Amino acid sequence: MSEQRPLLRVVRGNPSDAELAALTAVVAAASAAKAPEKPKPRTSWWGDHATALHKPLHPGEDAWRASGLPQG
Repeated sequence: MSEQRPLLRVVRGNPSDAELAALTAVVAAASAAKAPEKPKPRTSWWGDHATALHKPLHPGEDAWRASGLPQG
C-alpha cells in the first residue's frame, strides 16, 4: 500500500476528540457544497421574460413626434 498523508493536521494546541470531529464535519461539508451556478448568458432580448414585469409606458400626447427630435 502507498502511504497517504492525513487530511487534517494539528499544528498547535491539543484539541479534544469532539473538537476534531466538529472540524472534520465542517471541512467535509464545505468541500461537498456546490459552487453557486453562474447565470446563463442572455441569448435573445425577445426571450427575456423579465421585460413582462416592467410597468407599461404611457407616453404623453405627441410623444412620438418628440422622440425623433434631437435633444438639446
